[in-house]
Parts: sequence; C-alpha cells; structure tokens
Amino acid sequence: MSVFTDLVVELGRLLEPVLAESATAAAIVLFTVLVRLALYPLGRAAFRAATPAAGCLPMLLQLPVFYLMYQSFSSGGELLGHRLFAAPLGARWTGALEEGGPFGAQGLVFLGLFAAIAVVAAWSAVRGRRAAAAAPVPVPVAGKGASKGKGAQPALSAEQVEAMRKVGGVLPLLSFGTLVTAAVVPLAAGLYLLTTTAWSVGERAWLQYRRDGAARSSL
Repeated sequence: MSVFTDLVVELGRLLEPVLAESATAAAIVLFTVLVRLALYPLGRAAFRAATPAAGCLPMLLQLPVFYLMYQSFSSGGELLGHRLFAAPLGARWTGALEEGGPFGAQGLVFLGLFAAIAVVAAWSAVRGRRAAAAAPVPVPVAGKGASKGKGAQPALSAEQVEAMRKVGGVLPLLSFGTLVTAAVVPLAAGLYLLTTTAWSVGERAWLQYRRDGAARSSL
C-alpha cells in the first residue's frame, strides 16, 4: 500500500503548482488512466473475443487497485488530509450530508461526482442498446471447399451473438451500479470509479469505431 501512496503523493506534487489543493484528486485520475493504459491490450483482446468472461477480465484485474484506493482513504494516512475543492478525499456522502446537507460545500462536490457518473452510465446504456440491436446475425458455416475472401471476417455463431447481446444489456446496469457504490465509498474511490468507467465506455466506443472502419475498408 505504501508504494501506491507514494506514487499518488508524487503525482500530486507534480500537479500541485497548477491545481493547488485539488492536485491529489487529479493525481488519482491520472493514476487511474495509467492503470487503464496498461490494461488496454487486454481490453482490446476482450472486445475481439466478444464473450462475457473475456469482457469481465479487465474489470476483475482492477479490483486490487480499487481495494488499495479504498484502504488508503479509509484508514489513517497522509492522503486523508487532501481535498477535492471543499470535500476531503476520505469523506463519504453520508458525512457530507451531516456537514451541510446535499447543497452544502461538500455535498455539492459529491453531487457533481454523481452527475458525472450518471452521464457516463447513460452514455454506456445508449451504446449498449445500440450494440445489442446491431449484433450480427449468425451465418451458416460454409463447407470445407468454400473459399473465403482475404478480408472476410469469421462468421459468429448463435452463441456468440447471444453473448454479445447479454453483455450489451448487463454493462449499462453495471455503470448505474457504480453510482450506488460511489455513494458509500470515500470520495477518492468514487473518483477512481468515475474515471475507470468513463475509460471503459470510451475504449469500447473507440474499438467499435476501428472495427467498423476496418469492415468498411474491406468492402
């Protein structure tokens, strides 16, 4: 845990001349981006595999990172004194309500976080429905003697198509579940959830764009 704390502190010091007391919050966002960049090859492979198990793997690998974030801002430590605007990074939504209500100084910070997560969740829901509706119809596999074009994509089986539709329906719900989780964890962990969820949705959009572009160019 000390390695994680030291890294966040150092990133915060680099950002402090620009962001002042919110530098550590920005360091958490930057740290999350670095983690997701490291996991990008795995996310790309999971997108190509189009199976529920492969799609969940990048998320499972982030659980230890989320645990470290949660522990660092739940138990005592030097990070607890840092803030995002008026709210301490170790504060929770319930504590913000006790301090000044939902529209108090801390409450407004949490409301901004919840609003950002809700926007990402809505974006994920829209993309999930579109992906499920656009799932390709399985094509019967040709006989052994049939020739395939050079740029032809392998036909998806009925099971793969159904798996894609199920994932498209579940992922938006997970995004809205992030909103509930952010309400009970420290603010720092909520920032991590917002950043990684937004990255996931943006990554899927980018990979889908690239796949659609490759399909168009092969026609």
